[in-house]
Amino acid sequence: MSDTILDVRHLSVEFEVEGRIIPAVNDISFQVKRGQTLGIVGESGSGKSVTSLAVMGLIPSPPGRIVGGEIHFQTPDTPAVDLCALSEDQRQAYRGGQVAMIFQEPMSSLNPVYTIGFQLVEAIRQHQDISKEEAQGQAIERLQEVKLLPNVAQQRAALQTENPHLSNMALMAQIEAQQQAMLNRYPHELSGGQIQRVMIAMAISCNPALLIADEPTTALDVTVQATILDLLRELRDRRGMSLIFITHDLGIIAEIADQVAVMYQGQIVETGPVLDIFATPQHPYTKGLLACRPRPDQRRRRLPTVADFMATELEQGQLTIREKVLDAAVLAQFSSLTEPELEVRAQTLAASAPLLAVENLKVGYPIRGVFGKTQRYVMAVNDVSFQVRQGETFGLVGESGCGKTTLGRALLRLVTPLGGKIWFEGRDVLTLQGQALRTLRRDMQIVFQDPYSSLDPRMSVGAAIAEPLKIHGVVKSKRNQQERVAYLLERVGMPTDCMNRFPHEFSGGQRQRICIARALALNPKFIICDESVSALDVSVQAQVLNLLKELQAEFDLTYIFISHDLAVVKFMSDRIMVMNRGQMEEIGPAEAIYRQPQTAYTQKLIQAIPVGSLDRIQELQKDRLVA
Repeated sequence: MSDTILDVRHLSVEFEVEGRIIPAVNDISFQVKRGQTLGIVGESGSGKSVTSLAVMGLIPSPPGRIVGGEIHFQTPDTPAVDLCALSEDQRQAYRGGQVAMIFQEPMSSLNPVYTIGFQLVEAIRQHQDISKEEAQGQAIERLQEVKLLPNVAQQRAALQTENPHLSNMALMAQIEAQQQAMLNRYPHELSGGQIQRVMIAMAISCNPALLIADEPTTALDVTVQATILDLLRELRDRRGMSLIFITHDLGIIAEIADQVAVMYQGQIVETGPVLDIFATPQHPYTKGLLACRPRPDQRRRRLPTVADFMATELEQGQLTIREKVLDAAVLAQFSSLTEPELEVRAQTLAASAPLLAVENLKVGYPIRGVFGKTQRYVMAVNDVSFQVRQGETFGLVGESGCGKTTLGRALLRLVTPLGGKIWFEGRDVLTLQGQALRTLRRDMQIVFQDPYSSLDPRMSVGAAIAEPLKIHGVVKSKRNQQERVAYLLERVGMPTDCMNRFPHEFSGGQRQRICIARALALNPKFIICDESVSALDVSVQAQVLNLLKELQAEFDLTYIFISHDLAVVKFMSDRIMVMNRGQMEEIGPAEAIYRQPQTAYTQKLIQAIPVGSLDRIQELQKDRLVA
């Protein structure tokens, strides 16, 4: 019997949108063997998720349909079958049972009105003819397997340590109570990483032969991402399960994949063993994806982009891709900053006056009791002090919940601190009112994480960019406003004829450029970038990071750059402050923070970065052979 579990042959999928036929997947073929991980990588719109939905039989019809190809699936216990040839009822026998899927947005995959226990039990009983009590027992086992619950031995040991005099009956009663408490929790009571573990538990609940993970770590901190990747590797190896892992980040692919398929505009442009793809990529698109992700062990002047490596042309209706020959001038832009250059930059910044000074800042959220009376505060920012100098990029890094965003909002008076001082150009920010506060806000702007929710969907992008000009009365005539909007759009790399279009007509990277243009409208001195590239593909991320650096040089901007990704923060920043649980862990030059971290927490952040090096790939492959 063949060891191939999935054999996709010449698959094509298209969608009909407003009378137009849009090909999403175009004649792709690949195989997945038993116990193997295939990584499918590419930008948004490349066809990765559509491919996974086709395998699952979840292409929404209308408007989508599979127009060609075959999807053959078999296991040691089941004969080969073409999933495309099955009826919907026949597909149900495979979907969720033999083939399972973890979706990108775990929060939207769970029903918020039901407990996680109810939803796990429901998924188990959907594919197994067992009682509710048996299903609940399996649900607890799956939560233990994904390490959301400790196993019984661990629970017993912990309880006995706390109270060595408990009887065996009392111990088991407390263990069962802890297990039931977890089953009774609702999705909103769990963190993003915990919810993703629930989704993994649900996916493996019926012992699938093939698990598809569609961008399962995109919205997670690097430390949580690392634990999820470790968990998926462990489950794959222990269960002998095959895995398709979909992502836009080749750094993550290096951590988990055996084979890699690179997708671009609905086609597989390159495929091969993970080590070969990283060591000797053949296609210019693959080379671009590998080069554009910031690496913490480098200090580049500018990040390469996919466009630097490849050019696309339409010839007789067919897309052709050719590799660009990089000249010396382009290659020089990608070179690393030298130690003397870094020293000169540091000395220049040290000699400049502080633009922003923060002293003992405290921000808390009230916990209210009966009659709405505040009982205590949960401190999001607790006694934090730092300075940011004119022209500097000050990086703020830490996991979700560490207080980064709250700190940024407090600086702009979007939340009110409980204590401390904020000085901007010598002005006490916390005492300003009325016109003085409005004037300050012309100089201080913010670019939020989600560009789509930052823009009014009913307002054209031209009107959105012109809005601050109208509010502050900076440019009064309509003609001058349009000229200013056109200039800003052009400066952020957007066509000027798009100003009458609406946010939904743009990609995520284009929307973020529009938000940057709006932030620049009033010629600010200081901009807070709050996770402004975390939702973008790595290729688009590189473009936006390069743009921010160019704008800083042109307009003498000062940034606070907030992110959970230390590699991105290090590329952008002169100095970095690491935050943990509302407090400052350490602060210092970006190179020093990476090369000589002073705290265990910073070391953990650095170790969690998926660097995608050849040494790391070889280490993981050696571990698999030993196992």
